[in-house]
Amino acid sequence: MDRVIIFDFDGVLANSIDPMLEYAQQVCEGLGYPCIPTQKDLEALEKMEFSEYGLQLGIPQEKIDEFVSQNFEMFNTRKEPLALIPEMDNIVVQLANSAILAVVTGNSRIVVNNFLRAHGLFGEFQKILCAEDKGNRVEKIFSLIALYDNPGREFYFVGDAVSDVRAAGETGIKSVAVGWGHQSLSKLRKAGPDFVVDRPVDLISLFNEIKT
Repeated sequence: MDRVIIFDFDGVLANSIDPMLEYAQQVCEGLGYPCIPTQKDLEALEKMEFSEYGLQLGIPQEKIDEFVSQNFEMFNTRKEPLALIPEMDNIVVQLANSAILAVVTGNSRIVVNNFLRAHGLFGEFQKILCAEDKGNRVEKIFSLIALYDNPGREFYFVGDAVSDVRAAGETGIKSVAVGWGHQSLSKLRKAGPDFVVDRPVDLISLFNEIKT
């Protein structure tokens, strides 16, 4: 296969916006900094990370580690797997027929694995790099490039945040910004992605049109 497609997880494969807002509100209140998070707080982030999210919500730096760990705990112990972005199961299966698929995410392995198994997608991804794995987003992408590098092989990063677009640029691969995630396409376009898609099904059209 001459193409590697790396997916961000939250907002791209999994619909995690509501839990992210709900859990952050509970954690902030427990830490003594009550607030009502909205999607505008996610939109404002330059880095889509729990630590940056906490700072955006007014959590002081000395409490950020606790904010992060408590949010992870709430995601890890939720009873139901995260909801699937509509149509993404069929799209992933189709793309896996002609490309190597991988996931790079700041979420935890238990959350990602539970999600993929629940929606029948676990076997479609050849590599899954989560919060527990070594390195930041850029370093994880570089590790995938080293693992799958082959003459003529193209790499793509599908993400929903400015930090995803920038990570792709830093690693020298193509970025695909999606219009159904945590940040708006108007914000993502300002980051200069190589490709923009409005709907999940548009991923199929995009990769059919791109020559390898």
